[in-house]
Parts: sequence; structure tokens; C-alpha cells
Amino acid sequence: MLKFLHMDNSYLVGLGFDCDDGHLRITKGENFRLYGGSDRTHQSMQEKAIKFNEQLNKSGKTLDDISVKEFEDIAQRIGLSVPKLSNKKDNERRRRNGH
Repeated sequence: MLKFLHMDNSYLVGLGFDCDDGHLRITKGENFRLYGGSDRTHQSMQEKAIKFNEQLNKSGKTLDDISVKEFEDIAQRIGLSVPKLSNKKDNERRRRNGH
């Protein structure tokens, strides 16, 4: 599961809960932090995070620059399942940025 988290810098955060081999898997990369999961789950989270970054790079934007709608569009393109966030969150962001 990957979620959108906004702090000083935005990160994709992946949390895997299916680990039963005793390993603690942690991967930190540009725009993402991944924690836990079985080997298979953790690899899947890594692939999605890398694909997300590739899409950001293609657009010439950073995670902090994209709208919630753009986030959802990228997630859909790479097969990442996220809850519907647009509209209310997008309006809040525009208001904060003076748009």
C-alpha cells in the first residue's frame, strides 16, 4: 500500500504488513520511503515507487509540484491503487498557494 504524505517535503510512503520471515525491510529513495512487507511485497512497492518517479521526471515536475489530480493520474497509469483524493484536497492546496 502506498499513500501520499505531505510534510516539509512530500514522500510516497509504502507500508507492507505481510512479512513472516523476520526481516525488517526499509528502502529510502528520492520521493519515497518503504517499510516492511515480505520480499515480494517490498519489491512490488519499490517497482511502483520507481515508476512513479519516472513519470514525475517525464513531466519535469516534483512530487511537491503536482496537484492531487496529477498524483491520481500518475498512480492510475502505473497501476497504483490509491483512494480518491482530488477536489477537496486540490481546492485546499490551491487556496494555500494563493490560486
